[in-house]
Amino acid sequence: MTVTEALQLANELVFAQTGKHLDDLQEEVIKGLWQGQTYKTIAEESNRSESRVKDIGHKLLHILSEQLGEDVKKSNFRSTIERLKVISSPSSQVINQNFNFCSQSFHNNTKELLSEKLSNTSPVFHDLTIAPKITYFYDRTIELNTLSHWLIDQNTRLISVLGLSGIGKTTLVKQFVDLNLQHFDIIIWKNLKLSLSLDSILTEILTRINPDSVLADNKLTQILNLFRDQKCLIILDDVQELFIKEKLAGQYKSEYRDYQTFLTMITETEHKSSLILISQEKCQEMISLDEELYPVQCLELEGLDSIEILKNYGLQDQESWSTLIQLYDGNPVCLKDIAGLIKKIFSGKVSEFLKENSLILTESIQSRLSQLFERLSPIEQQIIIELSQDNHPVSREDLRERLSLSSMDLINGLDSLMRRYLIKIIESDQVLFGLSFIIREYIKVRCNQQN
Repeated sequence: MTVTEALQLANELVFAQTGKHLDDLQEEVIKGLWQGQTYKTIAEESNRSESRVKDIGHKLLHILSEQLGEDVKKSNFRSTIERLKVISSPSSQVINQNFNFCSQSFHNNTKELLSEKLSNTSPVFHDLTIAPKITYFYDRTIELNTLSHWLIDQNTRLISVLGLSGIGKTTLVKQFVDLNLQHFDIIIWKNLKLSLSLDSILTEILTRINPDSVLADNKLTQILNLFRDQKCLIILDDVQELFIKEKLAGQYKSEYRDYQTFLTMITETEHKSSLILISQEKCQEMISLDEELYPVQCLELEGLDSIEILKNYGLQDQESWSTLIQLYDGNPVCLKDIAGLIKKIFSGKVSEFLKENSLILTESIQSRLSQLFERLSPIEQQIIIELSQDNHPVSREDLRERLSLSSMDLINGLDSLMRRYLIKIIESDQVLFGLSFIIREYIKVRCNQQN
């Protein structure tokens, strides 16, 4: 039994007792209990006080004891969870003929839950080999609940999770998957940086599920049949790799236009499965398909504004953390890079770093932003460079006066930049367009280097 499985089972039990899922700190405590760590060690690794961790641990054990109808302690936590795993597994139907693992002291609700699992067992296949491991997860409760509502309650067939590089799209989806494994018969995670061909992806999925039944032709039909028979969740990460560079956002390369047929059929065909697209650009299907007519949804991620995101990096001057987060738009990956720089160069003192009075871009940050910039069409590059000249938002009329672009090119360029999440819109008396601090600084640095 893995720590992820233990975490999922504990989450189910806590939710059954309280109606609430585990929060970030509760998850850290559960992981620590599973690994046999002391409360002091858990507190140090989660950057919290030992007294708080101990209090949460006691409350969690009390909740589990109430739900199970037996005394769950730190010393028997792991054995209790492992015993529940045995009871809830398909093989336990045979085991229980010889051994009475299910004592009378179990709470009725829990026995009903486990019985339901036994009676509804179906073939389970989870391939998360290339999915990332989540070490820390912060402040995305609303987004997790939204995904849960769409995927579990509404059975939404096509979902895009969108946002800038480093904003936390992949982390969010992986956290959702880790917490909801039990809701899907089949889960497969694919990264399009490693494999782009739709045919090869469909072949691999079908082969992994049932290698003896894969036909050379009609793989799309076979996949749709699988989606009808089993509740599948397929995640495609880095979908922007399918799109043409130096063109407006979301335009497929000619060799990957079969994805358009695939995604359209996913939405138009009746089945019980879901597909999640993780991308830095919104694809055409998410624009052209009416959400009221088709089971599609977009989840657009913004930066985080909680100081929790910096608590595990050993930084000082907590009163300055909010300023640092705002400066880097709450982008978790950028903040991780900057935190490392502050620890090395400024001895972890955030206030000293902020005295530089300028936004510092590490080589890693510049490299990621360069990849984004180089995907832009010439029209988008013109617009974003012009926007970087001002420290305040600019109206479309001002941009039209300053750029030698037709009205159509300007409007399409602005729309494409919005679909890449590179510009911000401020609505006042008129619609204004602006850049975040980090994007503006990168464009200025890039232009200075080229001059």
